[in-house]
Amino acid sequence: MIELKGKTITAVVEPEAGMSLLDLAIKHHVDWSFSCARGTCARCRCLVTEGGDQLEEVTDEEWDRLEPEEFEEGFRLGCQAIVKPNAGPIAAANKPYF
Repeated sequence: MIELKGKTITAVVEPEAGMSLLDLAIKHHVDWSFSCARGTCARCRCLVTEGGDQLEEVTDEEWDRLEPEEFEEGFRLGCQAIVKPNAGPIAAANKPYF
């Protein structure tokens, strides 16, 4: 299961391989901030507190936008954090800069 925490709405949803955390949040009506969905604005930045290893590797867009310390803390861009096939539990909360 994937727990997605938006600004005021939290949803627990089935993992869907190949979908981003942002896509899942939108699909399940979680109030997740975003503007571009391409990895340039960082409004979809999220803190992955469980299951970071269940997501595909960090993308070039994320390396361009986030600091190395943020990755160490568990931050990803929701639009770039793609669920792996047969993913286990994941928990993420939308944490935009502004």
